[in-house]
Amino acid sequence: MKAQGRVEIPFGSSHLIIESGKIAKQANGAVTLSAGGTVVLVTACMAKTPREGIDFFPLTVEYQEKTYSAGRIPGGFFKREGRSTEREILVSRLIDRSVRPLFPAGCLNEVQIVASVLSHDGENDPDILAMIGASAALMVSDIPYDGPIGASRVCLIDGKLAVNPTFAERREKNTMDLVVAGWGEGIIMIEGEAKEVSEKQVLEGLKLALKDLQASKSAQVKLAKEIGKPKTQIPLKSPNEDFIAHVRQAALGPLNEAYTKIADKQKREEAVNTLIKKLTGDLSIYAQFNTEEHEIAASDVAAQFESLQYEVIRNNVFDKGIRADGRGLKDIRQLDGEAGVLPRTHGSALFTRGQTQSLGIVTLGTKDDEQLVEGLEETGYRTFMLHYNFPSFSVGETKPMRGPGRREIGHGALAAKAIKAVLPAKNDFPYTIRVVSEILESNGSSSMASVCAGCLALMDAGVPIKAPVAGISIGLISDEKRTVLITDIMGLEDHFGDMDFKVAGTREGVNAIQLDLKIKQLSIELLEKAIAQAKDARMVILDKMNSIMPSVRAELSPYAPRIITLQIPQEKIGEIIGPGGKTIRKMIEESGVSSIDIEEDGKVIVASPDKDALEVAVGMIKALTEEPEIGKIYEATVKRVMNFGAFVEFIPGREGLVHVSELANKFVKDVNDVIKVGDKFKVKLMEKDEMGRFNLSKKQAEVT
Repeated sequence: MKAQGRVEIPFGSSHLIIESGKIAKQANGAVTLSAGGTVVLVTACMAKTPREGIDFFPLTVEYQEKTYSAGRIPGGFFKREGRSTEREILVSRLIDRSVRPLFPAGCLNEVQIVASVLSHDGENDPDILAMIGASAALMVSDIPYDGPIGASRVCLIDGKLAVNPTFAERREKNTMDLVVAGWGEGIIMIEGEAKEVSEKQVLEGLKLALKDLQASKSAQVKLAKEIGKPKTQIPLKSPNEDFIAHVRQAALGPLNEAYTKIADKQKREEAVNTLIKKLTGDLSIYAQFNTEEHEIAASDVAAQFESLQYEVIRNNVFDKGIRADGRGLKDIRQLDGEAGVLPRTHGSALFTRGQTQSLGIVTLGTKDDEQLVEGLEETGYRTFMLHYNFPSFSVGETKPMRGPGRREIGHGALAAKAIKAVLPAKNDFPYTIRVVSEILESNGSSSMASVCAGCLALMDAGVPIKAPVAGISIGLISDEKRTVLITDIMGLEDHFGDMDFKVAGTREGVNAIQLDLKIKQLSIELLEKAIAQAKDARMVILDKMNSIMPSVRAELSPYAPRIITLQIPQEKIGEIIGPGGKTIRKMIEESGVSSIDIEEDGKVIVASPDKDALEVAVGMIKALTEEPEIGKIYEATVKRVMNFGAFVEFIPGREGLVHVSELANKFVKDVNDVIKVGDKFKVKLMEKDEMGRFNLSKKQAEVT
């Protein structure tokens, strides 16, 4: 077997090179992937022994974007990378969701995948490279893994599908962005956003992605044959058959009754918890099935009990078409909602679907509230944010209240994609928009409830969205022979089912799509049925939302800031700002507005909750930027008194001289006898001399 290996395949407008055996050789598996000037190192490591006291596969994925890869030094005091950014978390989740279903059941050895962006050319997105690299690192390693997976990005640019386009190409009229991972002949993971793209176009994009990603799978198989290590045989947890039969006999009947006769989540959980306590407390089980090799623990009983739950729930769907809460396969839980539920927020709405409930709150801000986002590809400001909060009380539990975890970040990002497509253009609605989804109850698909609540809250806030957006989750119960799609999955159907497929959009098309699987693949044919089923459900939810909020409110909340935009000549920007910002600070202070922001193109944004203050500030800006007009009357303020007259400010930042002879219709012996600093009076602009100085007259203004 060779020590080093290299494979190369076409990748968008470039080529993808996968190499292994040169660096990071102490990892179980390591590969570097290059496309153009973008290079990603991906490593995979596995603990030598199983982790004790757990009943889940301990996989962790870390995706890191090193700033040196783009030739930059990190900001902040410490000048080094800190905690994971939102982008890094989202890409880590893409990798995790793509490879997790392909590890052997019962594996309790910790596995860690680390993807590090070492070089970035600003053209090729490293996320697809990291996904392919994770699978490739596992393929060449000795870690048990039923791969490979391939990955591809498909965009709809100017009406045409494009595979793995560059960043520059994606910025040009891109209306759909699909990231797809595939295994075998099917799809294992989808993450996508769009701008009201039809279901047909989404399916076409998925088909193209599935076709394209086959090459990256074949490349990994070739690389693994060249330099792959033999797979390690790890101990998999497998209980005693007699023990399984005993638990089955004791629990199967009561479980069937709980999942067919108790529709309420809390009552059903109480019945199930009572049964599991009875089983784990039965000391005869431990005495009867303990052996020298393995001592039965309460966790073993609980694990077999969960296997029975899995069987009961799925068989009821297969054989009887019955779900645990009594619904039909395509039934949506009861929908309810209300807008304007909070008195002092800028917009709010409550949306409830069964026992899942989201409180959406909208806050409108100014340019000062924009979020600075620093990434490898570009640095800019985000004017729309959606934050998803999942407190423990939403599921009746007690847990420490800390910051958002990866799940919360992922759910919020999905809901943001769904809503972003219908927001007004910045030129039409110059506000920074923050939507917060507070999950007050959760029993499945709270991210889609966040879409509905957030949309209603935006409408309540008076944000002129293009169309209402709703979302729904479609589940799957399947075995070797049967497949059943179910609409609006609840928590236990998510837990014991095979799929969580979320689709959000308007009546016109899809805005966001996400697929997570526990099985290894989903055919295009089944995906097509799931997309159609999601569309039918979405229309029902949109009808309900329309009954709650038929249209966007005509006016903003009285507590929201009012924003007026003006366009001034670029050469006047300096005059508004003034030396060291003196003029603009003075205008803010004197008018009472919240802020005045100026963009490079001469756009001036004035914000204040007080309409009168806005008018004052706008008047000051117009006066400052307009060219002084000979013969026009101005309101002036005395700034300096001299023995030959007074210098007055007749436009903010503009001063002129009122000669002593122009102060009054009589002889003035001493200027101080008639005016003092701070006096305000009307003046008439008489002339602008050859040196650009302004001469004004108080007495001529009084005559006029």
